[in-house]
Amino acid sequence: MPFVVHCIDRPNAGGLRQRTRTEHLEYMIAHEECIAFGGPLQSDDGSRVIGSLMVLIYETREAVDAFLAAEPYTCTGLFAEVKICRLRQMVPENPPGLLRRELERQRTGA
Repeated sequence: MPFVVHCIDRPNAGGLRQRTRTEHLEYMIAHEECIAFGGPLQSDDGSRVIGSLMVLIYETREAVDAFLAAEPYTCTGLFAEVKICRLRQMVPENPPGLLRRELERQRTGA
């Protein structure tokens, strides 16, 4: 089950992010089998990092919480806000034909 993890950095925490980056990258590499994708969130002009976004593949919310509890950026208190939501992947289609089936259900009211 995919989970979206949306994290916003504390104000003026760029130095903390940079100091912790090596450990963060090591952690991401060690857990890459559970990461669908992710990366740093940037300001509108791209001049600074303002947070992180990850899509994690775990069976339960508890497993996501355990992943985050040991993640270096989380451990150092980098994030001011963390939101976690389950995601039902529709695009790209998984499984193939999902969008057409959903459209048919929508049209028929099923």
